[in-house]
Amino acid sequence: MRTKPTLTWIPTGEPAPRTTDLTEVVRVVGDGGVVVLSGAGLSTESGIPDYRGAEGTLRRHTPMTYQEFVASEDGRRRYWARSHAGWRTIAGARPNAGHHAVADLLGRGYLAGIITQNVDGLHQAAGARDVVELHGSLDRVVCLGCRRTSSREALDRRLVEANPSFRADVTRVNPDGDADLPDDVVRGFRLVSCVACEGVLKPDVVFFGENVPRARVDECYRLVDEANALLVLGSSLTVMSGLRFVRHAAKAGKPVLIVNRGRTRGDEHAAVRVDLPLGQALTTLAERLA
Repeated sequence: MRTKPTLTWIPTGEPAPRTTDLTEVVRVVGDGGVVVLSGAGLSTESGIPDYRGAEGTLRRHTPMTYQEFVASEDGRRRYWARSHAGWRTIAGARPNAGHHAVADLLGRGYLAGIITQNVDGLHQAAGARDVVELHGSLDRVVCLGCRRTSSREALDRRLVEANPSFRADVTRVNPDGDADLPDDVVRGFRLVSCVACEGVLKPDVVFFGENVPRARVDECYRLVDEANALLVLGSSLTVMSGLRFVRHAAKAGKPVLIVNRGRTRGDEHAAVRVDLPLGQALTTLAERLA
């Protein structure tokens, strides 16, 4: 499926009712069989910014699109220079209370699975297993020629060797792992190619405008079909790649529970809309189910 390069969404109409009461969430999750769909709002308490929150980076940053990346070496140079500078911030992030609470609920059998739109690996770092990474992971790199995958750590070492004098004063890092850099720093950055076929290397993440692998989408639909309910955590659901699962669950008559700061594109489908910080809400949820 192709992810539409939707960067913003403007709410219309009256906002759906919101609450800070977790009673209904506790009841539904307590019955088990719940699938989580998580977004960037779950990772903000780990120091990773989101795109669309109150301090969202889309206010100052336009993410790389797939079309720009594959069409232009200058585009790839811009991406890799900025990502090389910012990746360590993402790699050094640690799971927060929300991630740990989700892993705890999964381990105790309340959750039937986790679908995440995040590319930071923090669900797994908190101990969750069998997480479906809808948009891939920044920890991996893929060759667009031979499709060979390799670790981001290995690529980082190669980029350091290719750019021994590269220095960047990183002040802001974006959710896709790149940092704001001046143009003159980007222009001098040297790219490296696939060690197997000399093809173009790309992070193994789904850029805006890129296809989400069909098998991955089908796995997400299977999880939702087999679930008793869908719990959305920290996502505005602006992009169709996540919103479609909310619509699918609602159409099947399954309860959709949304915990998020601010309005979401899926609010009309929600049985309950909780507006609380994710760490606080999920810690409370886990405690009440203990």
